[in-house]
Amino acid sequence: MATNAIDATGGGVGAKLDVSHKRVILASSLGTVFEWYDFYLYGSLAVIIGHQFFSGLNEASQLVFALLAFAAGFAVRPFGALVFGRVGDLVGRKYTFLITIVIMGLSTFFVGLLPSYGSIGMAAPVILILLRMLQGLALGGEYGGAATYVAEHAPKGKRGLYTSFIQITATFGLFLSLLVILGCKWLLGDKFDDWGWRIPFLLSSLLLAISVYIRLQLAESPVFKQMKEEGKQSKAPLTESFARWGNLKLVILALFGATAGQAVVWYCGQFYAMYFLGSTLRIDATTTQLLIAAALLIGTPFFVVFGWLSDKIGRKPVVLAGCLLAALTYFPIFKGLTHYGNPGAETARATAPVTVLADPATCHLQINLTGTQVFTSSCDVAKSYLAKRGVPYDNVAAPAGSLAKVTVGGASHEAFEGSSLSKADFAEQNKAFTTSLGASLDQAGYPAKADPARTNYPMLIVLLTLLVLYVTMVYGPIAAWLVEMFPTRIRYTSMSLPYHIGNGWFGGFLPSVSFGIVALTGNIYSGLWYPVVIAMMTFVIGLLFVSETKDVDLSD
Repeated sequence: MATNAIDATGGGVGAKLDVSHKRVILASSLGTVFEWYDFYLYGSLAVIIGHQFFSGLNEASQLVFALLAFAAGFAVRPFGALVFGRVGDLVGRKYTFLITIVIMGLSTFFVGLLPSYGSIGMAAPVILILLRMLQGLALGGEYGGAATYVAEHAPKGKRGLYTSFIQITATFGLFLSLLVILGCKWLLGDKFDDWGWRIPFLLSSLLLAISVYIRLQLAESPVFKQMKEEGKQSKAPLTESFARWGNLKLVILALFGATAGQAVVWYCGQFYAMYFLGSTLRIDATTTQLLIAAALLIGTPFFVVFGWLSDKIGRKPVVLAGCLLAALTYFPIFKGLTHYGNPGAETARATAPVTVLADPATCHLQINLTGTQVFTSSCDVAKSYLAKRGVPYDNVAAPAGSLAKVTVGGASHEAFEGSSLSKADFAEQNKAFTTSLGASLDQAGYPAKADPARTNYPMLIVLLTLLVLYVTMVYGPIAAWLVEMFPTRIRYTSMSLPYHIGNGWFGGFLPSVSFGIVALTGNIYSGLWYPVVIAMMTFVIGLLFVSETKDVDLSD
């Protein structure tokens, strides 16, 4: 990059941020808080949304479809990055990410108005998924605009610090959504599940109005403005970003050597941890949300700490250290969550392990993606019940054609083959089987839910805060690192795509993929292999092939 400095409003050497420029950064960050609030409301309310919009399916499929609809928003984020990244490099940073927040806010507001499955049938989930996709498209254009905008205002030597405030906004958005949800639950009680869940979505209209007002006060990025005045603006950002090997190589390295690992650490440390506490350890939802909120409150300032540190020692060592620490310690941390969160389940597992002996050919992945498949083999019957009770189990291959058996300590229970049974006969035999197996599980000490009297809440907060600290290490410097990798003329487009493929696909699908692995193996910790492998991949590729960027000049 060229080394010509720009004036104090830009990113030149020696530039300083005065009060007006700090206000620009604050305004940009606040808008992103609201946008992440909108996006994560859905994730926090996935179970309730499953009941509201997928009630035509069985209970297990409701949650699966709710998570898949959540994932649909992540799936389209890279396409939003392409569309809005191109617009941002052609038209400007300011107006592009003003448009994204309007789309995001309106689509979230309409989720709160959308009739349930019971009112309009299949139209409800179809419209819901379309709204989720609109949210994903908008978010795909939001982050690159906000990060680029702030970085291009910050002085050289402080970009890591000032872009770290953008990074805080994702966690603040999640924190804000949890506070609103908990407040509505406290005020409405049982009514929250019926209709009160709509209120947090409808409140987004107020947040949208505030965000639009704030962003209308902003001026265009000085770096972009200077480039446009000098006639150096790109005429074909997509072509320059992805059809020329020199820049495409940087995009690929940014994805695999930076954002993929950052994404899985982010989603594992916040969302997967929340699902693990609630679904696996059976800690009640309100307590889970309070624990996550406490960890976020403690850990969030470290986004700024690690952003500042990256200005001193570099983006690369901070981000890669976070990936490595996460990969090395996830298994003991999550085992610690079990030990302190549901010690009854841990004790039962140690004293009376559960084993499923079955013909592998009769065992299927316990995720019903269509809502129409019925799992009736003896292996599926056994594993379905164990999965619903949150009981971990080991798999042992049995001879072909044999009925599945479940052993609990010294007790053995033979499942039944239900493929040829009528619904009434299946229900009768299933009741007899699960009643007998359930009695053995109860006797062995397997709790259906975590016992609040035995839960060590301070230690859970310590472990969850450690997970959040890993998040701050990988996420605090990532915006500055990505912005500095690419030239001004195609920066918005080039940095947005690897960020949103990493976070939208590698990170966004983490809960679904990890829980699918758990359901297949019966091991409640096996889902951690997904973030561990991706984080280690990023550590190796980033260490060997991605350059340090903290000293580059953002002006071309």
